[in-house]
Amino acid sequence: MSGRSPRHETIIQLVKDNGFMSIEELASILDVTPQTIRRDINHLCEENVLRRYHGGAALGGSVGDEDYFARKAKLQSEKTHIAQLVADNIPNNSSLFMSIGTTLEAVASTLIQNHSGLRVITNNIHVASIVSSRADFSVMITSGTVRASDGGITGMATLDFINQFKVDYAILGVSGIEADGALLDFDYREVRIARAMMENARHRFLAADHTKFGRNALVRMGNITDFDAIFTDGIIPENLRKQMEEEGVRYHLANR
Repeated sequence: MSGRSPRHETIIQLVKDNGFMSIEELASILDVTPQTIRRDINHLCEENVLRRYHGGAALGGSVGDEDYFARKAKLQSEKTHIAQLVADNIPNNSSLFMSIGTTLEAVASTLIQNHSGLRVITNNIHVASIVSSRADFSVMITSGTVRASDGGITGMATLDFINQFKVDYAILGVSGIEADGALLDFDYREVRIARAMMENARHRFLAADHTKFGRNALVRMGNITDFDAIFTDGIIPENLRKQMEEEGVRYHLANR
């Protein structure tokens, strides 16, 4: 902690609040040069408080996620715009897997507005509560152990339940996306469920706001090229965009 200036503390708080901050954004907010911000980031990376990534910084830790209510309160407008893009690509009368995450809850809230005849299978109590408000939707919630922190359901019973089905679309979230396209999460049990959903879906959609790019987490879920389409509100780093284009992965960019 020694050697931290008030500016360092401000940088840390900005990254915590936003998940990722570019050097240009930090320089503008703090009214200093990009070179100064680079030096600050290098100092904080040495302390393992931050992690440098694609011209900016993300949080340095990889073993714990934020509190559910803190995540839910953040980026509500961005998540709504991403959710609308996802919903625009889901036909009526489709079958869906929907996983854990606050962005998935935003997708659920959008789907109930103008879709009909959906069949939703989810391990997210909040998603189930939202979509069950529609009488013409068929909603199944998986068996398994409920996680008190966020209403997610995981475990071997959840895995067995998911493997009984073959659906049209799997709509998933993620905690972090590495520079090489690796998808990361914090809970290995949640990752096993997500992989089962991917394996048992004809089309795979990933919904991830811009703060997920460069964010660190502990458990590998797969690669960005495992999906048919990516829905985000931020510019995808060029190396990832090239990788996706080579593999035929579509990406949809929402307005913020």
